[in-house]
Amino acid sequence: MKLWQKIYLFSILPFIIIFTLASVLIIERNHSKLLQQEIDTTLRENMSIRSTMEAIVPFLKIYRSPDYEQTVWTTIGNEFVAKNSDHTMYLNIIEEPNRVAYSNIDFAIPQKWEELQSPAKDEILSILSDVGERTILFTSSLVDLNDRKYSIRYMKDVTAVYEERVEQYQFFMKVDIIACLLYLILMIFISKGLTRPIERMVRTAKVIAQGDISKRVDVNTKDEIGNLAENFNRMVQVVEDKINELELNNLEKQRFIHDFTHELKTPLTSIIGYANFLRVTKYQEDVFVDGLNVIHDEAKRLESLSLKMMDLILIREDHFELSMENLKAVLDEAEPVLTMKAKERQIQIAIDANDCWMEMDKDLMKMLIYNLVDNAIKASAEQDTITIKVYGEEQRCVLVVADQGIGIAPEHLDKIFEPFYVSDKARSRRYNGVGLGLSICQSVARMHHGTFEVASEENVGTTIKVIFETGKRNEVKQ
Repeated sequence: MKLWQKIYLFSILPFIIIFTLASVLIIERNHSKLLQQEIDTTLRENMSIRSTMEAIVPFLKIYRSPDYEQTVWTTIGNEFVAKNSDHTMYLNIIEEPNRVAYSNIDFAIPQKWEELQSPAKDEILSILSDVGERTILFTSSLVDLNDRKYSIRYMKDVTAVYEERVEQYQFFMKVDIIACLLYLILMIFISKGLTRPIERMVRTAKVIAQGDISKRVDVNTKDEIGNLAENFNRMVQVVEDKINELELNNLEKQRFIHDFTHELKTPLTSIIGYANFLRVTKYQEDVFVDGLNVIHDEAKRLESLSLKMMDLILIREDHFELSMENLKAVLDEAEPVLTMKAKERQIQIAIDANDCWMEMDKDLMKMLIYNLVDNAIKASAEQDTITIKVYGEEQRCVLVVADQGIGIAPEHLDKIFEPFYVSDKARSRRYNGVGLGLSICQSVARMHHGTFEVASEENVGTTIKVIFETGKRNEVKQ
């Protein structure tokens, strides 16, 4: 059973029960109120008859005639009957023990009324009883007049009150049927409207399950369903991002393997080729020296490649403990090695460093500095100067390496951090470059919450700025 059908069915039963109970309570309350009004009115009229009879007593004492008394009681009875001609009422005045002074009763008094025919003084008894198809309200009181006791039996037909209750129930049944039909029709639209967003989510989920993860639920409500749809879309977005990330990583791995294979193939081909050439060629010193030089250079290239690969694998394992260190102190430790390496190319190293504390792995930070400076040296000509700066900004440490070298073409700037990517293949091969230096630098920087800013102009130079987020304030010096 669908959700809208459950809502539809489970809402009908409470509606019918509540509507029916409310209607019954209203009808019964109205009936009780009307009936009580009739009872109160009948009791008052009984008392009014009694008071009228008591007021006539002085005249009865004057005349002391049975015929006169009969005439008086008949007149009083007829006046009350005439006054209440719009209601079916009955009056029976009995002079005890059993002489009828007045009566307009047209039915036999039920046996159970006999117990009410002798009330106590100043007491009015009443009872409701069915007589045939009618319901009669019977009241009885006793009055002493002229040393004689009179029983006043005043009765009123209240069948109309009960008939009105029946009519109200009949009317209610019609209203109930109409209300239920209208409610059923209305609830079809309401239940379907409430569950329509869920149905859209189900359809969207089926589409996503079939592979279209770009699909989203279009629900704009502000209730719990809208919140569910929003979280559903957010979940799908996360899944899509993860899938895209996995696909991108897979492509990067495939490209990495391809490039790595290509990088291995070139020096191995040279080594195998020259080794085979020297093996089958008659010895000539100059030829052998040239061949061995090529083999040596290509072997060194393989060695450089293997070392860079080990660095990259080690970094990506991400098993390092960071400690609070001064970036200036790390640069000071690396300065002798950098100066010696630059001196081989007759290049000057200029260092301008200020204290800047951050959490780091010292060995990895040195690796980053070595690779950045090594790239700058390879790009520089003799007598050029490489400038290295360290300074603090608010909650940042900044490392800058700037050279005066050949620069990087604009079309290469967005690719320089890719593994094995080199913008100048001839220069890289001359210095055993394998295009892993900046990829290693990016991995190290990412571990230390660092980002790169690269500015370069061909034949002018390149400036690489690494900005580390430290999370604590550093002294601003540049």
